[in-house]
Amino acid sequence: MGKARTRAVVLDAGALIAFEREDPHMRALFRLALRSGARLVVPATVVAQVFRDRARQVPLHALLNGPTTSIPAFDRPLAEAAGTLCGRAGTSDIVDASVVLVARQERASVVTSDPEDLARLDPHLALERI
Repeated sequence: MGKARTRAVVLDAGALIAFEREDPHMRALFRLALRSGARLVVPATVVAQVFRDRARQVPLHALLNGPTTSIPAFDRPLAEAAGTLCGRAGTSDIVDASVVLVARQERASVVTSDPEDLARLDPHLALERI
């Protein structure tokens, strides 16, 4: 059957902002993820929402370039799926929708500062509030 899939954790914008602000809970979750070998997954839409200045966001840039971090592209299939998910849920935040869709694809939990909005899109999603 091959190797078991490495666990993944999807980070939303609130998680990245907490990481930048050196939030103790986020830093502890980050260390735990690294120790456990979990992959950190940051949808491209989340990067666009948070990233402003490489010179000022050195820790964030390092996290995004880390060996265990992946950044899935926001391609046409994901864009269409995000729009469809927003339409079904009666919401308009395509960044939240992309987080939910990437988490589903990765079979991952999500670290978020906004669990209510994500739960509205998918009430079965595993969420860790930051």
